[in-house]
Amino acid sequence: MSAAVSRYYATGKRKNSIARVWMMPGNGKVTINDKPMDQYFGRDVLKMIIRQPFEVTGTVDKFDVLVSVLGGGNSGQAGAIRHGISKALLAVDAESRGKLRKEGLLTRDPRAKERKKYGQKGARARFQFSKR
Repeated sequence: MSAAVSRYYATGKRKNSIARVWMMPGNGKVTINDKPMDQYFGRDVLKMIIRQPFEVTGTVDKFDVLVSVLGGGNSGQAGAIRHGISKALLAVDAESRGKLRKEGLLTRDPRAKERKKYGQKGARARFQFSKR
């Protein structure tokens, strides 16, 4: 870890969400859109998703995180934040790449909503066929 850089920045994406993540040495405080993480996300699963990169690299409570996230829903935003934190941790310590890669935290999840098809009810759903 170099003492010259005091902030680390990365962008994370998931579904339609984009998270801009700034990390600086601190005591583990996560602020999302000017709100504490506990206030922004109600579900414990989403908070666990965000903490995952820190647990994998063993850096729990070593960094304060400031996040600006927009687009998508709760789950997509949590995934985007996790992706951004993972990329920022790489900037801190390049040796953690193997651990993060093994857990699949550096890969951008490509799954997104499939578009609705014309003349049909949805992406895959069809209108009911009537013989008579």
